[in-house]
Amino acid sequence: MSLIVHKYGGTSMGSVERIRNVAQRVAKWHRAGHQLVVVPSAMSGETNRLIGLATELQAQPDPRELDMIASTGEQVSVGLLAIALKAIGVDAVSYAGWQVPVRTNSAFTKARIESIDDARVRAELAAGRVVIVTGFQGVDPNGHITTLGRGGSDTSAVAVAAAMGAQECLIYTDVDGVYTTDPRIVPEARRLPRITFEEMLEMASLGSKVLQIRSVEFAGKYKVKTRVLSSLTPPDMDLATEMASGTLITFEEDETMEQAVISGIAFARDEAKITLTNVPDKPGVAYQILGPVAAANIDVDMIIQNQSVNGMTDFSFTVSRGEYQKAMDVLNATVKGALEAGSVVGDPKIAKVSVVGIGMRSHVGIASQMFRTLSEEGINIQMISTSEIKISVVIEDKYLELAVRALHKAFGLEQAVA
Repeated sequence: MSLIVHKYGGTSMGSVERIRNVAQRVAKWHRAGHQLVVVPSAMSGETNRLIGLATELQAQPDPRELDMIASTGEQVSVGLLAIALKAIGVDAVSYAGWQVPVRTNSAFTKARIESIDDARVRAELAAGRVVIVTGFQGVDPNGHITTLGRGGSDTSAVAVAAAMGAQECLIYTDVDGVYTTDPRIVPEARRLPRITFEEMLEMASLGSKVLQIRSVEFAGKYKVKTRVLSSLTPPDMDLATEMASGTLITFEEDETMEQAVISGIAFARDEAKITLTNVPDKPGVAYQILGPVAAANIDVDMIIQNQSVNGMTDFSFTVSRGEYQKAMDVLNATVKGALEAGSVVGDPKIAKVSVVGIGMRSHVGIASQMFRTLSEEGINIQMISTSEIKISVVIEDKYLELAVRALHKAFGLEQAVA
């Protein structure tokens, strides 16, 4: 008898009927002899609704209170799913993150998991119950409820699987796996039967919405076998067929992956660029700029420092569009004057497009092919960032879909690997 973790997204939990379908699927696995821990998200749209209520009362609510509010969506989901399972004869019990407990730090709205006490969950499993645990949330050292940030239920599920040594973590979502790019932009996009953790980590960090980046980090660090598959298939489908469906995230490359130079095209629409002009080119200047930004809990992505001219340089970096104004305020208030910089210039209308593939390690010419393709479409590149298995560029957001379609075709991603 194996221990399996199921995670269901908000769409899967979006109505009473869909919750019944989830219950039937979980029951199928349970009756086949597996121990099940289920981590559901809040019902589709519920977290946005709750946060919207808070922002109607105050433009920037206290983060602690936001976590108190946002955490209730998942608590509703686990209770409803437990009731649905009991209604079909499956003994189930639900727990909130603080009851397990899932221990986190105190970074409200962006907390990080520090440990999970699995004793209570194991006792319930030993008693033959399906255990349903809230995703997205935990409890800090002071007993306050915390949330892990948007998409945090993926992280919760993989963390539970890692803590309990689960055989596999199945991430059920409204798509049937990981695709070469978003099929809504490129209808010819293909589902990948497997992908390495390195590639999936890059895809997630670069804008792919299939998995939350921290969940992939957890899975890779703790070697949690993870599969992305659809919750919209019939819940009574053959178990062996379901176990082999979707996209498997693998630990190692295999012989088929050697043939695929590029696995996918990732993109992010919600990017913004900020530039400090005429910054003194001296040791420590990068820290003087980015230190206050980090202290404000703002994540920085791509960074470029131009060549020094007469001892002065321009320093550019990107942040998420939602944190653009906050970053601008920090720089204008604490950095510009201290450095005697020329000005703080921002552009909230940029996008990031990336090509990702583990095969890039052994193939040359990927960057030149990418740049040529964009040039032929008349798309100007503003920033470039590279790693062993990815190349990212910043472009005007109005060219995003054109760039994705052109690159997908240029690298032949619509063609299945033999």
